[in-house]
Amino acid sequence: MNIEGNTVVVKKSPKEVFDFFTKLENYEQLMPENTEKFEVDGESFIFGLKGMPEIRLVMKDQTEYSNVTLGAASSKLPFTLASDIKEISENECEVTLKFNGDFNPMMAMMVKKPLTKFIETLTENISKL
Repeated sequence: MNIEGNTVVVKKSPKEVFDFFTKLENYEQLMPENTEKFEVDGESFIFGLKGMPEIRLVMKDQTEYSNVTLGAASSKLPFTLASDIKEISENECEVTLKFNGDFNPMMAMMVKKPLTKFIETLTENISKL
């Protein structure tokens, strides 16, 4: 299952945005208002949204100034959340979030709508950076 967020323009350099995404504590600023828990633990963070199970994300991959990919810490629900960064100018870039999950069809049907809303919220909050 793939979900791609809207591409947003951020009035920061690709380096600034990349540095923001590589510091896990910064993701708290992007979380929805209904976040009940957010804790950074080394190379991972755990967050919980009201009425949803807690999710732990770990740093999986980074390509300097163009991509930061987080992934599920649990192999039960394997997925990644990639932040693609594309330079527009020295002080402006585009960011696109891409969710890729390997779920069975029933699970995919259940989580598609809330995940899409979650990606939209993260994207909206990125545009405010």
